[in-house]
Amino acid sequence: MKTLVVFYSYSENGDTAQIAKRLAEAAGADIERIELVTPYPDDYDRVLEISKKEVESGATPAIKPLSHNPADYDMIAIGTPTWWYSMAPAVLSFLRSYDLSGKVLLPFTTHGGQTGSTVDDIRKNAAGARVLSGHKFRLDAYGAESHATPDEEIEKWLDAVKGFIGK
Repeated sequence: MKTLVVFYSYSENGDTAQIAKRLAEAAGADIERIELVTPYPDDYDRVLEISKKEVESGATPAIKPLSHNPADYDMIAIGTPTWWYSMAPAVLSFLRSYDLSGKVLLPFTTHGGQTGSTVDDIRKNAAGARVLSGHKFRLDAYGAESHATPDEEIEKWLDAVKGFIGK
């Protein structure tokens, strides 16, 4: 399957970005970061305030157009941090901006202890797409959900998915 890895990460090298890069490399897939037209401020406390309001209201902040056309891919891996028990608002913007009908979506999320309804929310907003169960990575001081280190958990997941994704 021709695969595109699309992700949102508050920082260029955040947890979600790192997993997305590793997935793209393992699968030989194209990769693209979802970017906001107006980035969040550098003050993370302010980002928390803004993002909470956006998630609660279902806001879809303006995103920059992707350089890769999702229509050209069979599978799209979608990475997002869990913000306020759901996906980052930029990912909601992506889902509502592109026709993903007939695509296979592989969601992956990062969180610090609360997964919320992120994967279900992706499923609800991906009309016409087949959304796989995905994976939820717990990447905080308490370790991975599987009690492996986060790196071991990521490697295990990559081994499991690279057999059915990629160019």
